[in-house]
Amino acid sequence: MESKYNYFKRDISWLSFNYRVLLEALDERLPLYERINFISIYSSNLEEFYKIRVADHKAVASGATESDEETVQSARELVEEINKEVTRQLDDRVRIYEQKILPALRKNHIIFYQDNHVEPFHQQFIKDFFREEIFPYLQPVPVSKDKIVSFLRDNRLYLAIRVYPKKEEKNKGEEPKENIEKYTGECINERNDGEGIKVGMEAARPNVTDLRQPLYFVMKQPYAKVPRFIELPSREKNHYLMFTEDIIKANLNLIFPGYDVDSSYCIKISRDADILIDDTASSADLVAQLKKKVKKRKIGDVCRFVYDRAMPSEFLDFLVDAFRIQRDELVPGDKHLNLEDLRHLPNPNKSLHSLEKPKPMKLTVLDEKESIFNYVAKKDLLLYYPYHSFEHFIHFLYEAVHNPETREIMVTQYRVAENSAVINTLIAAAQNGKKVTVFVELKARFDEENNLATAEMMQAAGIKIIYSIPGLKVHAKVALIRRRGLNGEKIPSYAYISTGNFNEKTATLYADCGLFTCRKEIVADLYNLFRTLQGKEDPKFTTLLVARFNLIPELNRLIDREISLADEGKQGRIILKMNALQDPTMIDRLYEASEHGVQIDLIVRGICCLIPGQSYSRNIRVTRIVDSFLEHARIWYFGNDGTPKVFMGSPDWMRRNLYRRIEAITPILAPDLRDSLIEMLNIQLADNQKACWVDDKLQNIFKKRTPGTPAVRAQYTFYDWLNKTNN
Repeated sequence: MESKYNYFKRDISWLSFNYRVLLEALDERLPLYERINFISIYSSNLEEFYKIRVADHKAVASGATESDEETVQSARELVEEINKEVTRQLDDRVRIYEQKILPALRKNHIIFYQDNHVEPFHQQFIKDFFREEIFPYLQPVPVSKDKIVSFLRDNRLYLAIRVYPKKEEKNKGEEPKENIEKYTGECINERNDGEGIKVGMEAARPNVTDLRQPLYFVMKQPYAKVPRFIELPSREKNHYLMFTEDIIKANLNLIFPGYDVDSSYCIKISRDADILIDDTASSADLVAQLKKKVKKRKIGDVCRFVYDRAMPSEFLDFLVDAFRIQRDELVPGDKHLNLEDLRHLPNPNKSLHSLEKPKPMKLTVLDEKESIFNYVAKKDLLLYYPYHSFEHFIHFLYEAVHNPETREIMVTQYRVAENSAVINTLIAAAQNGKKVTVFVELKARFDEENNLATAEMMQAAGIKIIYSIPGLKVHAKVALIRRRGLNGEKIPSYAYISTGNFNEKTATLYADCGLFTCRKEIVADLYNLFRTLQGKEDPKFTTLLVARFNLIPELNRLIDREISLADEGKQGRIILKMNALQDPTMIDRLYEASEHGVQIDLIVRGICCLIPGQSYSRNIRVTRIVDSFLEHARIWYFGNDGTPKVFMGSPDWMRRNLYRRIEAITPILAPDLRDSLIEMLNIQLADNQKACWVDDKLQNIFKKRTPGTPAVRAQYTFYDWLNKTNN
């Protein structure tokens, strides 16, 4: 039965979010290098989007895979729509970069060369630097439509070059051949150089019947050997920077003597990075599959060919044919590609200040003398990262290691940091004689290898490892410390439920929260959840909400309650904060609640498929916040006629989270902690500095500060509030 409601397309909605990230580069209130970093984040996000989402759609569009959610035709149309929107956004990125960022750098005495114009006093330096530092690592590889099989590596920057043999009176046919062979070196012999480019002798030879026929080459930029950005000698007050590829372009005549260099342009390939595995496989088979398939990630099918939009059409046509590129894979880019590298842009002007982000605070009640165990035994504890220090959680595990009454430590692992303090502490616990059980989700995309390596390291230390459940992902972020008195008496055990991963690095970048509690009902539910992960029983949960068990029924009951209140003339109120809202069934429930008069505020950072501003969504508002930290917490508020019910946990309202994953959500039962979460939601809704409305056309409409009202920048305002209440 077709729904009477409409929805935004998931991927077009995501592009709206990523465009909002790009808009931060326009905010002149931010330090300049913070603005530059947002261009980097935008570009990095887009790269992953093409490798996963667009690659999936292209596989359906080509008939290589089947999908229950789209047809071949709809997939083709969606890829076309995505490319059209991305092209529009990249036009804006070029304008922001060239018309806002570069002039701002110049204003701060940083001259970032972007074209062929280089001051005379730098020309010899550039030539010398090229000869000494870059030239030894360059390897031009000839390209031919018919006689060469070429493979461009994923997300590597290449220079595509077109040259013509010079006209000479003597030995017209000989000199070009000698020079080509000299400067392509060992490439002229049939081989595979490990970079994936296979060439043959004849591909390098000019056409002896017409020496002015163009020759084409590609040359991988040597960023493993040379930085992307080069600092040139300063002069007076000015500092100078230059892209490595621009230094190479300025010296191409040294690579191709005997030839006229016609032109050169940057190109790159994005490849399908998704890993298709048998999700019903046993743990042992899954491990074997992952070890084999992650190595093939870099040689996946092409999903995007990005090129300098200034490239002439006949040049582009040649490359399309030579590299067997499909037209729907073409995405025009800027002169300089891979702008995610801008996060490494040197800052030679030390007077430019960095953004003063809130520093993680330690709770005064949890100073070094205070046991977290003793504190939580008396009352629940709620931490907000990165405003609170993640060291509190590390200390919590450390106490468990050294507490003689600790019987077992149980943790889920989804994404952990490299050289993780969390993992090291768990290993110390096992070595200290504690029983440690860790559930490791091997299917966490792009973290498969890291998760597998840390799992094997923990297993070697004596930790019991439980691997992925067939057909499911475990996304819950939970830990359980089970204790028993030395004489067998019952003593409190401890549960921890979080919205974020056990990752001390992302805990400084992502805005999350985590609950510590000794409440018996939550501890018992969490123990049942871990038993479920071990395949031991089909549990019943009394307090926790767990996806695929009791989550959906309870959400429906909570929404029904607000609808009933509105029907009775009372206030129905819902506030939902999450990363993504996509599931049509739950969106329909929100549309239904709106039609009954329930007032609904959504704080959705990324994907939001619910369309505001419709007759059936007139009581729904969608807010998006992008700021210093990545908003990552999932918090749900239901008014309940003045006695609010507040929940926090790991799932977004995506189909995958609600139906195909194990997720854990806890109610916040302590009134003071519940009130603090409500305060945070209210501050975010009041944000008039970094918050946008998302309208019915997916535009980001910045909220304006009403005259006479205070400026509210939610992340900083909430940090100040936490600091004042730190006791």
